[in-house]
Amino acid sequence: MKREKLDVVRGSGNVFRDLGHKNADAEQFKAILAAEIIKALDRERLTVRAAHGRTGIAAADFSRIRNADLGRFTLDRLMSILNRLGARIEVKVRVRHQSAA
Repeated sequence: MKREKLDVVRGSGNVFRDLGHKNADAEQFKAILAAEIIKALDRERLTVRAAHGRTGIAAADFSRIRNADLGRFTLDRLMSILNRLGARIEVKVRVRHQSAA
Protein backbone atom coordinates (compact mmCIF):
# COMPACT_ATOMS: atom_id res chain seq x y z
CA MET A 1 0.00 0.00 0.00
CA LYS A 2 1.34 3.41 -0.96
CA ARG A 3 1.77 5.87 1.86
CA GLU A 4 0.15 9.21 1.17
CA LYS A 5 1.22 12.33 2.94
CA LEU A 6 -1.68 13.74 4.94
CA ASP A 7 -2.15 17.39 5.78
CA VAL A 8 -2.79 18.07 9.44
CA VAL A 9 -5.20 20.89 10.13
CA ARG A 10 -5.67 22.32 13.61
CA GLY A 11 -9.33 22.56 14.60
CA SER A 12 -10.99 25.62 16.08
CA GLY A 13 -11.91 23.83 19.30
CA ASN A 14 -15.53 23.58 18.16
CA VAL A 15 -16.19 20.61 15.90
CA PHE A 16 -19.54 22.05 14.84
CA ARG A 17 -17.83 25.22 13.59
CA ASP A 18 -15.20 23.14 11.80
CA LEU A 19 -17.99 21.24 10.04
CA GLY A 20 -19.68 24.48 8.98
CA HIS A 21 -22.80 24.29 11.15
CA LYS A 22 -24.78 27.53 11.29
CA ASN A 23 -25.36 27.56 15.08
CA ALA A 24 -22.03 25.99 16.03
CA ASP A 25 -21.65 27.71 19.39
CA ALA A 26 -25.12 26.70 20.60
CA GLU A 27 -24.59 23.12 19.39
CA GLN A 28 -21.25 22.96 21.21
CA PHE A 29 -22.87 24.25 24.40
CA LYS A 30 -25.66 21.66 24.10
CA ALA A 31 -23.09 18.90 23.66
CA ILE A 32 -21.19 20.05 26.76
CA LEU A 33 -24.39 20.14 28.83
CA ALA A 34 -25.43 16.70 27.56
CA ALA A 35 -22.01 15.31 28.47
CA GLU A 36 -22.40 16.70 31.99
CA ILE A 37 -25.83 15.10 32.31
CA ILE A 38 -24.40 11.76 31.22
CA LYS A 39 -21.53 12.14 33.73
CA ALA A 40 -24.06 12.82 36.50
CA LEU A 41 -26.10 9.75 35.56
CA ASP A 42 -22.99 7.58 35.44
CA ARG A 43 -21.60 8.97 38.69
CA GLU A 44 -24.87 8.20 40.50
CA ARG A 45 -25.29 4.93 38.57
CA LEU A 46 -28.77 6.01 37.51
CA THR A 47 -30.72 4.23 34.81
CA VAL A 48 -32.96 6.41 32.68
CA ARG A 49 -35.95 5.17 34.68
CA ALA A 50 -34.27 5.92 37.99
CA ALA A 51 -33.35 9.38 36.69
CA HIS A 52 -37.00 9.88 35.72
CA GLY A 53 -38.08 8.91 39.23
CA ARG A 54 -35.64 11.35 40.80
CA THR A 55 -36.23 14.32 38.50
CA GLY A 56 -39.63 13.90 36.88
CA ILE A 57 -37.98 14.25 33.47
CA ALA A 58 -39.18 11.59 31.00
CA ALA A 59 -36.96 8.52 30.75
CA ALA A 60 -37.13 8.91 26.96
CA ASP A 61 -35.47 12.33 27.29
CA PHE A 62 -32.57 10.79 29.19
CA SER A 63 -32.30 8.14 26.46
CA ARG A 64 -32.20 10.85 23.80
CA ILE A 65 -29.45 12.67 25.70
CA ARG A 66 -27.43 9.45 26.06
CA ASN A 67 -27.78 8.90 22.30
CA ALA A 68 -26.75 12.52 21.52
CA ASP A 69 -30.16 13.18 19.93
CA LEU A 70 -30.29 16.77 21.14
CA GLY A 71 -32.50 18.35 18.48
CA ARG A 72 -35.55 18.50 20.76
CA PHE A 73 -33.68 20.20 23.60
CA THR A 74 -33.13 23.86 24.22
CA LEU A 75 -30.17 25.10 26.21
CA ASP A 76 -32.38 26.12 29.12
CA ARG A 77 -34.05 22.68 29.16
CA LEU A 78 -30.66 20.93 29.38
CA MET A 79 -29.59 23.31 32.17
CA SER A 80 -32.85 22.60 34.00
CA ILE A 81 -32.23 18.85 33.76
CA LEU A 82 -28.73 19.31 35.19
CA ASN A 83 -30.18 21.40 38.02
CA ARG A 84 -32.70 18.67 38.84
CA LEU A 85 -29.80 16.21 39.02
CA GLY A 86 -28.26 18.41 41.70
CA ALA A 87 -25.70 20.32 39.62
CA ARG A 88 -25.24 24.06 39.60
CA ILE A 89 -24.11 25.67 36.37
CA GLU A 90 -21.79 28.60 35.94
CA VAL A 91 -21.57 30.08 32.45
CA LYS A 92 -18.88 32.50 31.37
CA VAL A 93 -19.36 34.29 28.08
CA ARG A 94 -16.58 35.70 25.98
CA VAL A 95 -17.46 37.41 22.70
CA ARG A 96 -14.89 37.27 19.95
CA HIS A 97 -15.51 39.13 16.75
CA GLN A 98 -14.57 37.34 13.57
CA SER A 99 -11.73 38.92 11.72
CA ALA A 100 -12.44 39.87 8.16
CA ALA A 101 -10.35 37.58 6.00
